Formats: sequence, C-alpha cells, structure tokens
Amino acid sequence: MHPDPRSSRELPILPAAPACYEPHGPREECGVIGIWAPGHPVARLTYLGLHALQHRGQESAGIATTDGNGLHLHKRLGLVSQVFDRETIEALEQGRDRGGEPVAVAAIGHTRYSTTGSNTLPNVQPVHAHGDLGELMLGHNGNLTNATWLRDELSEQGVDFVTASDTEVLARFIAHAPGRSWSQRVARVFHRATGAFTFTMLTERALVAARDPVGFRPLALGRLPAADGAPAGWAVASESAALDAMGAQFVRDVAAGEILTIDADGVRSEHPVVHGTGEHLCIFEFVYLARPDSVIDGQLLYEARMRMGRELAREHPAEADLVIAVPDSAIPAAIGYAEAAGLPYREGLIKNRYVGRTFIQPAQQSRDEAVRMKYNPLPEVVRDKRVVMVDDSIVRGTTTGPTVAMLRRAGAREVHVRIHSPQMAYPCYMGVDTGRRSELIAATHDLDGIRRAIGADSLGYLSRDGLIASVRGPAIAVDGGTPLPVGGAAPFCTACFDGRYPTDVPLELDKYALERG
Repeated sequence: MHPDPRSSRELPILPAAPACYEPHGPREECGVIGIWAPGHPVARLTYLGLHALQHRGQESAGIATTDGNGLHLHKRLGLVSQVFDRETIEALEQGRDRGGEPVAVAAIGHTRYSTTGSNTLPNVQPVHAHGDLGELMLGHNGNLTNATWLRDELSEQGVDFVTASDTEVLARFIAHAPGRSWSQRVARVFHRATGAFTFTMLTERALVAARDPVGFRPLALGRLPAADGAPAGWAVASESAALDAMGAQFVRDVAAGEILTIDADGVRSEHPVVHGTGEHLCIFEFVYLARPDSVIDGQLLYEARMRMGRELAREHPAEADLVIAVPDSAIPAAIGYAEAAGLPYREGLIKNRYVGRTFIQPAQQSRDEAVRMKYNPLPEVVRDKRVVMVDDSIVRGTTTGPTVAMLRRAGAREVHVRIHSPQMAYPCYMGVDTGRRSELIAATHDLDGIRRAIGADSLGYLSRDGLIASVRGPAIAVDGGTPLPVGGAAPFCTACFDGRYPTDVPLELDKYALERG
C-alpha cells in the first residue's frame, strides 16, 4: 500500500494541463463513486462509473480499494482512460492476494476538476488520512468555504498537511475529530464545515457516503444485483447515469445532511440535526453540469431541459427559419424550443467528439481557433437562414461570440441566441469554477451589451421563475415502480443568477488560497 502522496513509489507524474483555458460552459466540478460489493470486481465497476462521470472533471482520476485488511490506491493526472489500465485495475482488486482472485470488497473513485488547489499530483483524489480509528481515503465533490480556518485550527493541534486541497482538510478533520465511530466524526463535519461537501470515504472495513446539510451537490444510491455466486451489493455515485454504467439499479437520492455507512452489516442511515440549514440543491446541475440521462430529485434531466426550451420559446420567441443547438448540453432544450415555436430542429453545428476542454490563450485569434477545433458548421443547413442558436449559458462570452461568427461565415442570414438559463452574474463558491465576478459578462454588461459583444441579432435568457418551473416538472417512476417524490420539492441554490447564497461565503475566496496560505 502507498496512500501517502509523499511516497517514493509513486509512478512518474503525467504532464499537467495548461492553466489558461476556456471551456464551453462553466468549468465543471468533480464526480465521486463508492461501491460495497464483496465478490464483485469493485475496481472495474468503479472504473466504469468514473467513465460515466468524466464530464464532471477531466484533470485527474483515482481509485482506492480495501480488502478488509488494508487500503490500496492508484491515482494520476489525466483522463480516466489514461490513468487506469488492466494491470492497475487488477492490482487494486487483488489487494494482498497478488496474482490470485479478486479480494477487494469495496472501492471509491474520483474524477476531478480543481476548484480548490492547483492541478498537481498531491492534490489528486482520493486523499489519505490517518487517525486513532485507522486509515481512510476520501473523494470529495464541492468546495469548503472555510477550509483555511479549519486547516489553521488543525495545524495548531499538530496535524500536518501535504497538499493544498480542501479535500485533505476535510479528510484530516474527520480523522482527528472526536467520536467513537466514523459516522460520528462525519457528523462533526456537518457542524463545523461550511460550503459544499458531498463525498465518499473508504476505511478498511466500511464505505461511508455523505451529503452536506445544504445538499448543494447530488448523490445517488443504487443496488448491485447478485452475480456469479456473489451477493448483492451497494453503490453510490454523483449521478444515476454512473449507477447505470456499473449495472446498479437506482434506488433513491441520498438526502441532504444524510450519512450512509455501508459494511458487512448492511446500510445504515443517519441524519444529524444541524440547525440553521435547509436544502438548496444547485439548480445548474439541471441546466448543464449533470448528464441528460441522469435522474436527480425525481427528474430525468433530458425532459427537464426540454421543458426549459419550451418555456424559453414562450418567453423569447424569434422570427426564424430553424433552431439549432450548441452541442451537446443544449440539444434537449433546443428540441423543446423548436417544438414550442413550431420550427424545424436541425443540426447546424457538428461537435468534434475527441475534443474535451478547449485550451486556449487569451488572444481572440486563439479563441476563434479553439471554437473551430471543437465545432464545425453545416453551411448547407444554415445558409441564408434565420437561425435560433440555443445554448445552456454564457459565462464570459468568449466562446459564444466566435460561435455566432462561425455561423455567419457559414452563410446564416440572422443568428438569434437563446439561453436556457438566466444570466450568470455571480460566481459559484460551492464547487463550480465560474471565475471571479469581474470575469462574468453578465456582471459587467446589460442585455444589449452582451448581445453586441457576442454579435447576435437578438438575445434572450430563460427567466429564473421559468427555470424553476421547468425543473419542478412531474416526477418519474423508476423501472415502472412508484413515482419518486415530486421533483423540485426542495429549494434550489440559484446564487449564480441572483447572488442569494444559501450560506455565508468569503467573497475574496479563490481556488489557490490554501497554496498561498
């Protein structure tokens, strides 16, 4: 075993991604996986689940396993397919029985986009911590807004840190908190930490999964069927689509403020009472962050996004000939817009599936080149047409403008931009790297100023009320069973649109604060 990032046994570090880039939308966050399934290939299933969560972070990935006697870890910079191969997966599953049958009984996995701490190997998750109850590995989705204070407090108690990640702060806080069980120590986090922290945690003999009391980030619980003589198991993941990839049946959402402990005795659920909190699930999970085939809060996101498009067409109609989407995240909304507007939906932009994040330099020429690398227009579709281009958001405007210009070069007579979310005028401090407020175009321009900046003939955003109404659609049933609770029953965090943060945030917070500290 070598969980410590300082270990000399670490393999060569892969080159880090360039620090300056512009993704299509907000820079994503992280994805977490947890599996308790003795007799199942837990590392391989975790690998499959991480593939399904790759959209939530492309900087690094890691898997930790336990065979009941010790923890084992492999993590690197890069995509999931770059970090793992058959040999590493087999080594994680064989544990101490190298060369024999799989003996690992549980695993956690993580795929990361850095929202606190830079993209370096020591900050890659899962992270390791050790206390009087034993060792743990932890993978985290979210952002602790008081990580600096917690780290200072722990440092004064003699706790050492080896990374600049708020995840290590979270892991070491749990390892050194008072409590006779891991769940009691996690409950202490609920009372002391602020911000977003959905996580999976692995000890030698248990899997612990938790969602902070505000419930900023989602977490789904699933059931793995019995197979090849192995009993049924349990799985948790940031999105239900990852459960599907692992062959698990979605059971329910993990509730805000819930702690799950899964071990040989089954699943135990605890809900520590934390005063002054209420659930505020990030509404941007529905707009952009999560996959359209995931179910969150009783809503299939594909259908929710179609409703957003229909409402957008009612709020902001356009005299046009056809509707296109900026692929892939805006496709369901564009279809919904076209249906409500009575216009044909066409593919006007073809996405290069082998281009993930768009790495660019600040120069406008580089931005144009980046957009051309990612999208290619179909002149035969848009030539001499009045086009409605539907997209999920405009963050800085530096990719929307080049995309509009690309359509004009392809012959579009008019380009009407429609966004199936409100104007993003405030930064996110809860695990999505949107940038500072001064970088957000909606914070520095009025509506017509944004339209002129992106070069559109007209511009319309879905209203906040329209978005919430779209998310609060009819609940769905899972596998023909009883419908899940009505979607949208819980309040949402809409702070990136209206600046109303559900919890206190230090407005000067940025992702490198712990490195400078």
